[in-house]
Amino acid sequence: MKNELFEALGQIAREKNLPFEQVLEFIESGLAAAYRRDYVPLNSPAQIEVNLDRETGEAAVFTKKTVVKKVEDETIEISLKEAKKLAGDVAEGDQLKLEVTPPEFGRIAAQSAKQVIAQRLREAERDLIYNEYASKINDIVTGIVHRYEGKNVFIDLGRTEAYLPPSEQVTRDHLRPGQRLKVYVMDVRRSSKGPQIFVSRAHPNFLKLMFQLEVPEIASSVVEIKATAREPGYRSKIAVWSKDPRVDAIGACVGSRGQRVQSIVDELRGEKIDIIPWSDDPIQFIAKALSPARVSKVSVDEGTHSALVLVPEQQLSLAIGREGQNARLAVKLTGWKIDIKSESAQAQEVKVPNPS
Repeated sequence: MKNELFEALGQIAREKNLPFEQVLEFIESGLAAAYRRDYVPLNSPAQIEVNLDRETGEAAVFTKKTVVKKVEDETIEISLKEAKKLAGDVAEGDQLKLEVTPPEFGRIAAQSAKQVIAQRLREAERDLIYNEYASKINDIVTGIVHRYEGKNVFIDLGRTEAYLPPSEQVTRDHLRPGQRLKVYVMDVRRSSKGPQIFVSRAHPNFLKLMFQLEVPEIASSVVEIKATAREPGYRSKIAVWSKDPRVDAIGACVGSRGQRVQSIVDELRGEKIDIIPWSDDPIQFIAKALSPARVSKVSVDEGTHSALVLVPEQQLSLAIGREGQNARLAVKLTGWKIDIKSESAQAQEVKVPNPS
């Protein structure tokens, strides 16, 4: 009987990924609840405890009583005289643990405690999953597209599902059931149905963490990502800097034959990524941020935190980008308000005084 019981409990522990001793405690708690329901009057203050013998597998029920001179409540008190008969050397104020196991309690109570035990196991499993993924907030996990509910996508993470809302999806993804993909964990919340895990493919930190995964120099903090700007599914810019002058920050991110950045581009389904060198000089940084356009001159106004950028006429459309995308990303990346003009347009705006 003991071997069969412990074997069954061991299987539950393995399936739920719970410590074996914790499962035993759940069983004891469930049995105590069953005994209280079947044998103890409603609202009684009796203290009930069930111990499952680790050697025999037998369940024993105990009630705790305080030793007193005069008993006022028999459910929680025992007289000093009676206590000495049972335990010998006791004193007033001591607590006695008295066995009150009914006949055939193990068989009867185990059946009635089944629902309580199952509920405790579900709660423990939910807590385990919640704690596991709460520790992964602001991190990347890998899952499999499981199902759609309208435009909402649910990602199978193995022991639970993650929710990918439409606002955090990327149009280039074209997700389909069975597809493996990486997602960024934004938030984990408790609910009556278990932990809810909210993930994203569009979050700016997703790009940053992808570089941390692919570039060892970033993971070891030799190369730092100073700033990122992203329009998910279309284009991103990332500014990098190396603590070690011997390490080329851009080269480390690109990798041999472009393999590192290409693996990130593939995961992002073709999203273009501009990798630029970071500089604490705003003039240099703004000029590089408008890459791939070639900049002629940058003038900055510290008071308004704005910059005027001049480019050759043939570089103007490249600097601004399709529908202003390149300029928008440069603004996000640098934090400066940027006004882009061609050299010829700027020259026409310069007022030349008329001779007197």
